[in-house]
Amino acid sequence: MTVVAMLSVAPVIEGSMAGEVAKAVAALDDFDVSYETNPMGTVIEADDVDTLLAAVAAAHKAVDGDRVSTFLKIDDKRTTTQRAREKVERVEEELGREARRDRSE
Repeated sequence: MTVVAMLSVAPVIEGSMAGEVAKAVAALDDFDVSYETNPMGTVIEADDVDTLLAAVAAAHKAVDGDRVSTFLKIDDKRTTTQRAREKVERVEEELGREARRDRSE
């Protein structure tokens, strides 16, 4: 069984949120999860939903502020195991290339 999620935790503030987002990401290190941060959030992978939700709760609580906004999307594969990277690889196989493109500047 594999649980993959997209997590975004941020304080509702003006200006840079990088410091607070870094606290949320660092909180994930206390759990048996894999993760990769991108510009829109952090993809987290765990063996079970309980581990994932505990890590998400810690990330949410790690952010300081009067108001914290958290978005969570979960893909809980209960009968198979598929790593997050494998999901991307399947799309890339269909595309016949990497699933990314840099725009011209």
